Amino acid sequence: MPKAFAYVTRNLSERRSPMRFLSDNAARACPEVLQAVIDANDITQGSYDGDPLSARLDGVFGEFFGTECRVFPVSTGTAANALALAAMLPPYGAVICHEEAHIHVDEAGAPEFYTAGAKLLLAEGEGAKLTPQSIASVMAPMRGDVHQVQARALSITQATEYGLVYTPDEVAALGDEARRRGWKMHMDGARFANALVTLDCHPGDITWRAGVDALSFGCIKNGGLSAEALVIFDKSLAESIPSRRKRAGQMPSKGRFAAAQLLAMLESGAWSRNARAANQAATRLAQAAGERLMYPVEANELFVRVGVEGAARLREQGFEFYDWGDAGSGEARLVVAWDSQDEDIDTLAQAISALGGA
Repeated sequence: MPKAFAYVTRNLSERRSPMRFLSDNAARACPEVLQAVIDANDITQGSYDGDPLSARLDGVFGEFFGTECRVFPVSTGTAANALALAAMLPPYGAVICHEEAHIHVDEAGAPEFYTAGAKLLLAEGEGAKLTPQSIASVMAPMRGDVHQVQARALSITQATEYGLVYTPDEVAALGDEARRRGWKMHMDGARFANALVTLDCHPGDITWRAGVDALSFGCIKNGGLSAEALVIFDKSLAESIPSRRKRAGQMPSKGRFAAAQLLAMLESGAWSRNARAANQAATRLAQAAGERLMYPVEANELFVRVGVEGAARLREQGFEFYDWGDAGSGEARLVVAWDSQDEDIDTLAQAISALGGA
């Protein structure tokens, strides 16, 4: 057994304490990714994007999505999001996004920094979902004159910050709205694999066919190690990305290690297996939560009303998770990872059920 596989197998068999449901960012790298990194160590041909693994990215992702595309490895989802938006609009432009979008709440102003000052215009929407109507509400007071920022892009998250999934029709409706207004469309796909498994559709149906020009394809949350993929479907946007990526410090000299991870996720099918495991485990927890659920569980996140006392009881039993909502609301976010152990899922399900009615 290769060392990478032995390492993961050994650790997955060990009992973990405490039982962590804080974030899938902390999950292990999956065996296929670790083995790919080890194998890439023997490749010494080419640096930056000049190695044979990096040269294969466009073709492999193109086959996956069913269209030609350009693929740029980066080290974080924040970098993928910000670079995509920077290629879409000028410094005096604006991006329409949900008020709880990751690019607004959790990226420390990176989109504004990378775009040299573009503004985020915030829209409302249940479960962090945008609609053409919520976009229209944001745009209604905008005059479009020289005294205001000029909206040039739309950004959505798949799955959303509350774990909801945009259907192909919903993405297409937003894509049509963006095109009607002359905007580009970006998708933050930190949990794209989880959404795709839920929808059971072709990946092109919720990206380029539906009007998405650039996708931040998340791998790290789904068993990756240190690489995410910025996938560009609009060729005109790809022209400036290499220079922007280099200037942002997102072009490592040994790029083969990032390329190896991305190729391994797609070619081995690990992206699907890992996402499916996380989704199925989340569904088991959702069944235990019942009426405590705040939103339907459509990917690998749960938002649950456990109460302040209930949260304390769960923590006393060794569960780690984030409090959510306003202080004292008794709301919790639980995130299931691809490597969450069945025993931990069953134990948490029993603990939630034991809290009683909502």
